[in-house]
Amino acid sequence: TMRFFNTAGPMVPEDHYSIPPLDRLDLAYVLALVQQKKYFVLRAPRQTGKTSTLLALQHLLNDDGRYRCVYVNVEAGQTGGEDVRETMAEILGELGTREQEALGEEFIDGIWRDSLKLYGPHGAFKQVLRRWARADPRPLVLLVDEIDALVGATLLSVLRQLRVGYPLRPAGFPQSIVLCGMRDIRDYPIEPEAPGKAKASVSPFNICADSLRLGDFSRPEVEALLGQHSADTGQAFETQALERIWTQTQGQPWLVNALCDQACFRSELGRDRSRSIAVADVVAAQERLILSRQAHIDQLGHKLREDRVRTVVEPLLSGVERSGFSERDLEYVRDLGLIARDTPLRIANPIYAEVVPRELTAATQEALVQDMAWYVDAGGGLDLPKLLTAFQEFYRQHSEHWLELYAYKEAGSQLLLQAFLQRIVHGGGRIEREYGLGRGRTDLLIVWPAGDRTSRFVIECKILRDSLQRTIQEGLAQTAGYMDRCGAEAGHLVIFDQSEGRWADKLFRRREATGDASIDVWGM
Repeated sequence: TMRFFNTAGPMVPEDHYSIPPLDRLDLAYVLALVQQKKYFVLRAPRQTGKTSTLLALQHLLNDDGRYRCVYVNVEAGQTGGEDVRETMAEILGELGTREQEALGEEFIDGIWRDSLKLYGPHGAFKQVLRRWARADPRPLVLLVDEIDALVGATLLSVLRQLRVGYPLRPAGFPQSIVLCGMRDIRDYPIEPEAPGKAKASVSPFNICADSLRLGDFSRPEVEALLGQHSADTGQAFETQALERIWTQTQGQPWLVNALCDQACFRSELGRDRSRSIAVADVVAAQERLILSRQAHIDQLGHKLREDRVRTVVEPLLSGVERSGFSERDLEYVRDLGLIARDTPLRIANPIYAEVVPRELTAATQEALVQDMAWYVDAGGGLDLPKLLTAFQEFYRQHSEHWLELYAYKEAGSQLLLQAFLQRIVHGGGRIEREYGLGRGRTDLLIVWPAGDRTSRFVIECKILRDSLQRTIQEGLAQTAGYMDRCGAEAGHLVIFDQSEGRWADKLFRRREATGDASIDVWGM
């Protein structure tokens, strides 16, 4: 059977190119936590490999013979919302199914309905686990996936029942429980159960020994994954292509698999195993991936609408130093996988950096009455000065209306420019973006192929904060540095004046020299 890159569901080694899931954990530490009868959290962003890891851990513990281990996904309980009885029935029914699959036993199916009638929704889960643990001398280990899909009273009930049963372990309750989801336990979605009622706390679940995070692929793991495809098919990845895959994904597992799936299986050229995958294949695959609007990308767009996500991401897009978010908000956004784990503070990878502004300005792009042909010269080159002149006039006439529609108002000017550029450039080239907290600017690189050559243009965006001359001098140095790093043939510095002044004073274009570079400066 030909293997392929997995973009949906748990990993199956017979079907998928894969990295052994347990190799991505500190397995010795996890097994020590289980042996020490600890309850702990395993968290990771969506489609990072959580389920595959839990299933591999279940197999390992059951094959060892000392434990009974069962994996259960409680996401089905989400349909019950705050109806605790309905949700508990879904969870217990699913647990019975998983017991049959993992252990070949039907103990839970024989007791859970009566337990729900006798003990009610706020006691049935505890009683089922208590009786189940006592039914066999081997300690019970429970792996609970998608725990943070439960909400409000239902989630609180599950956590409290686990907390109450905790002192009975290991003979009368699971020896070890792993709660797995996207978030740390502090951010589980427990909301007020009724208007005016105080928000519940997860503090009653103070039995959590640790919170572990499943990381992204390392570079050697990405190379090993791609190497499996080459070994199976004979199709190599050129060095630059492999470098591009690593650079653009930074090892995010779903992105690595989805990007390679697009490059190797979703195009006629890619399916020709007699040719290597080149960097151009990867670039084209990335654009197809973004436009495919798969669930992973849609989820990213959905999360951007949350206020606590906006408070962290907006300063990154504007480049302005802001401290309006808490450490918990920052950790939450990191747990979602939107922000890199290390410093400096930045979007997690270049593909997300591309997706974020396009998601935030999708409606704007659709509404813009612009045509790429207006800005392409007779030789197929992009006339960027003409394009920026058109945007300057558009910004004067329409910015007040469009900026009011953006939730990300601090970064609104940069987002509007990016929407305008995306509308034009998308048809013939691409935009690469760099931004980060405290950088004081947004860096845009336009790559435009025309005939047998490719042009590279830098656009540097800055917000006018104090002196115009100081902002220009600082921006010129930054633009020249970015041009040098990118090998760009032309540079443009765009300065947004968000004051209440006259447009006649704000709008200008002039050329400035700095070192060997000649840079167009645009006032807006």
